[in-house]
Amino acid sequence: MSSRPTRSTSPRRSPKVVYDALSRASKQAKKEPLEVFDLALRNATPLLEVKPRRVGGATYQVPVEIRPDRRLALARRWLVRFARQRGGKSMSEKLAFEILDAAQNTGGAVKRKEETHRMAESNKAFSHFRY
Repeated sequence: MSSRPTRSTSPRRSPKVVYDALSRASKQAKKEPLEVFDLALRNATPLLEVKPRRVGGATYQVPVEIRPDRRLALARRWLVRFARQRGGKSMSEKLAFEILDAAQNTGGAVKRKEETHRMAESNKAFSHFRY
């Protein structure tokens, strides 16, 4: 038995949930669905992150640039994670509102990006320890 909790959305229903969320978000924003999603993804995409690096017994949080494929993966992961944490009726509704919030530069995913950038900025002094 797997230690991972089961999710209420099966893999077969995932595309329906996403398409439904995109259509809801586009109706609310009065824009094209892909335009809203692209804007949300761009607003939630981080550029920098911190990675721990041990130097002489001390661990420093070193800011590093994120590879483009990982940037998008993190943005999508954060959109889904913060949509799941929202209150609401259905997953498509929660995802639609998270996409709308991210498109307007608010919401959990954008806050997470800003927090990641803030940590990287405050640890800029350790950037010479880069990998």
